[in-house]
Formats: sequence, structure tokens, C-alpha cells
Amino acid sequence: MPETVAPEAPAASPQPRDEMPAMSFLQHLEELRRRIVWSLVGVAIGFGVAWWKVEKIYGLMQAPIVKVLAAHKLDQQLVYTHPVEAFNVYLKIALIAGLFLASPWVLYHVWAFIAPGLYRHEKRYVFPFLFSTVLLFVTGGFFGYVIVFPAAMDFLIGFSSQFRPMITVSEYTNLFLTIIVGMGLIFEMPILIFFLSLMGVISAGWMWRNFRYAILGIFVVAAIVTPTTDILNMCLFAAPMVGLYVLSIGIAWLVHPSRRRKRAEKRAAKDAAATGKAGE
Repeated sequence: MPETVAPEAPAASPQPRDEMPAMSFLQHLEELRRRIVWSLVGVAIGFGVAWWKVEKIYGLMQAPIVKVLAAHKLDQQLVYTHPVEAFNVYLKIALIAGLFLASPWVLYHVWAFIAPGLYRHEKRYVFPFLFSTVLLFVTGGFFGYVIVFPAAMDFLIGFSSQFRPMITVSEYTNLFLTIIVGMGLIFEMPILIFFLSLMGVISAGWMWRNFRYAILGIFVVAAIVTPTTDILNMCLFAAPMVGLYVLSIGIAWLVHPSRRRKRAEKRAAKDAAATGKAGE
């Protein structure tokens, strides 16, 4: 009799995503609504905490201009020109501070909403994503608060020494938030590069080949966002951006799909060799 060959069992298809029932469009909308509601609850709690300490928060914000005005022997009191101006400034500060305090909670719900569509091995990035996003934003804001903003204020006040400054609280707040939040967003560059490289959109080689154009673009952006016209302040904005770009090249090299595939092949070959030795 001819030998009967059992049909080959089909290879088990990988199950990269969690085995969850497919959600309908309305269920996705309901899930999105639920995540938004919980995020807003977190922002409201953060706003309440920030409003409780809003005067101290604004005192910290006001410290750089107070020091600069004192150094130039000028009146250190900011002014307002409308009865509700100071109250509106406090509302804005409390809201932005509340958003920042609630940002880990909001980012968690963003991640929780998109997580069902991710591969299992991609979900391990959730805590590094949350930690690094907040850390980089805080680092950028701190750099702007300690170095960039005081230098810009000193230049602007010193350049206008023949005039008497009457700085309103709203104008100062808008300038402060533009620089501090802008620096915080600039420091998020590695996060952006991480995701673009993870998806294979860009690579470390492409970033390195276009390094000179990146430097040109960085200085153009620095010239746009800096509140002054002097070269020193533009360089203060551009220097961390150049460093972050170099750091982002290393991140792109680590997480690009081609590098991950090579590392997976090496691990597979090593595992196969270990299995072969164990079978001998």
C-alpha cells in the first residue's frame, strides 16, 4: 500500500493583537466618548489644584521679568489695563497648569483608546512613552525658563533702556507661555522621530544624509520662534534642537523596522543554534 501521508497542518497564524471581539463603529464612538469624558475629569481636577495655587504659580512665572527689571533698576510691578484682565490671566494659567498636571492621565487614555489596534509587542511602549513624553516636555520648559527666557528678557529690556516699560500681565503671560510651551514642544522631537521611524517613514541614514538641511531648517525655526532679533538668542533656541536632532538619529537607528528585523533574525538564529545543540 502506498504510504499515507497525513496532510500538513496549516501553520498557526500569529496572533499579534489581543484576542478581543471586533468593535462596531458605534462601539468605537462610545469608547472614544468614554475616554474623552475621563480625560476631561482629570483636566478638571488638575484645574482645581492649579487654581488653588494659581498665585504662587504666577509668582514663579513672574520671577524672570522681576529679576531683569530689578537688574535694570526699573519698576518691578506689572500692570493691567482692564478690570477682568488679571482674572482672565489667572484662568488661563490654571487651565494650562491643569492640562499639564493631567497630561499623564490624558496620555494614558489616548494610549488605551488606540491600544486594541496595536501588536502585543508594541504595547510595551506605553510606560516609556508616557514617561519620556512628560520628561522631555518638562526638560524643554525648564531649559526655556532658566536659560532662554531670562536671556531674551534681558536683551529686550536692555535694548529699550531709553523707554519706560509698562508691561501688562496678559502680554507678559502670552510671551512667557509662547517661549516655555514652544521649548517644551521642541523637546518632543525624539518622540516624533521615534514614531516616524517605528513606522518606517524615515531612517537614521536619511536623517544623517540630510543633516545640513536639517541644521538650516532648525535655524530658520529658531529665527521665527525667538522673540528677539539677536544671534545669541537664536542660537539658544537652535542649540538644543541640534542636539535633539542628533539624539533622534540614534533613536531612528534603533527602532527602524530594518534594524528590528535584523535583531529578530539574529535572535532566531541564536535560538535555533541553542536548540540544535540541546538536541544533539
